[in-house]
Amino acid sequence: MNIDLHCHTNVSDGVLTPNQLIDLAIDRGVDVLSITDHDTLGAYSIIDAVPPHLQLIPGIEFSSQWRKQGVHIVGLKVDLSNESIIKAVTQQTEARKRRAQIIAEKLKGLGFDNCLEGAQAFAGSHIGRPHFAQYLVQIGAVKNINQAFKKYLGAGKVGDIKDEWADLKTVVGWIHQAGGVAVLAHPKKYNLTRTKLVDLISDFCEAGGGAMEVISGLQIPSVTRDLAGLCNKFNLLASCGSDFHAPDKQWAALGMVSQLPDDCIPVWEHWS
Repeated sequence: MNIDLHCHTNVSDGVLTPNQLIDLAIDRGVDVLSITDHDTLGAYSIIDAVPPHLQLIPGIEFSSQWRKQGVHIVGLKVDLSNESIIKAVTQQTEARKRRAQIIAEKLKGLGFDNCLEGAQAFAGSHIGRPHFAQYLVQIGAVKNINQAFKKYLGAGKVGDIKDEWADLKTVVGWIHQAGGVAVLAHPKKYNLTRTKLVDLISDFCEAGGGAMEVISGLQIPSVTRDLAGLCNKFNLLASCGSDFHAPDKQWAALGMVSQLPDDCIPVWEHWS
């Protein structure tokens, strides 16, 4: 089975439209797919058709706040019509707009004007830090998107605004109310110390989290083994995904996700 439970479309910060993503998933031989756009379910209302041999799992990736640290929680198998999840998306959308205004003000303080309008031109209705990064590249403030994050938008930088997000427990609650499974996304990408990573997973479990991503995109086997060990230690189900955003990013290629270790219990066994 080719399973990819974490990817993005241009409804949030991806490049492909939802229909283009479905076509790529078919080309890559994906059997089970979840589109997990940031704080929005909008992709699901745009998809024209899904072939019978592709199982599409309704999903979302929520931004959240944990001990002043931004973390992402994926919701899988959520009810798209659930009132709680619809309200949650509305709340996060408003938070995202406020956050964008703050980021623009911070960047203006550094001498970069019209950042909100510039980022909006790349984003459409759903604005995020990658869109500010694209604008900074466009005006020549940085050479590329990676440099934009390293200098202005990444963790601890002036554009790293987390205070607008709901806390971890609230986000897990939204997912549960919509009948879904809460998954801690890409645990190794938060650059936490070992102690803090264990604390995060512990707090996630205490909040009712049910799974964690043991595999996120292309990663070395030792990372996979380590995350599998933590997953089993905390009795969590295991998930996997590419975190796909664009076709040119080979480290996050859609449908090119390694198999979970044999000692993990896959999250899809929970709903099958």
